[in-house]
Amino acid sequence: MAASLLLRNACRRSLFQGCYGLNGHQTLPTLAAARTIVLKPVKSDERPGESHDDRNARLKRPQSPHLTIYSFQLTSALSITHRFTGLALTGYITAIGLGALALPHDATHYLTMLEGLSAPTLIALKFMLAYPFAYHTVNGVRHLFWDMGKFLTIKEVYTTGYTMLGVSGVLAGVLTAL
Repeated sequence: MAASLLLRNACRRSLFQGCYGLNGHQTLPTLAAARTIVLKPVKSDERPGESHDDRNARLKRPQSPHLTIYSFQLTSALSITHRFTGLALTGYITAIGLGALALPHDATHYLTMLEGLSAPTLIALKFMLAYPFAYHTVNGVRHLFWDMGKFLTIKEVYTTGYTMLGVSGVLAGVLTAL
């Protein structure tokens, strides 16, 4: 009984939360102050002015093939595009906000200038604004489904990826036509 009480008190004073070893048995605590760490200097084989790649070549270390060994994946392309559309939307909003502060005329003046553009140019400009919004929104909904634990098999990820591309293209076309 006294040994058990002594063990419990030692555990309470320990620097660690629990004092249980394997199989849930109480053990004496290991205090951090009792450990000794010895740092030994390691002789470096670097040469002055030698680059990382030169050193690896001298030591006959193989160079990692990096991206050259990977095949194209829809999932990575959609992920990268999602990030770029988010950056584009941020850039558009920043440019519009700073333009509203810095430009000398009000918005009606600039809208009148846009009306003077040719139809193909105006459609291209509207699509450049609409597609990042449509893509980022539809892909964001896809991610919300993933957060709920749905459509996570490889087949479903690819199916929802192609569906998202189609829906975002249609939504961008509708927004462009407005």
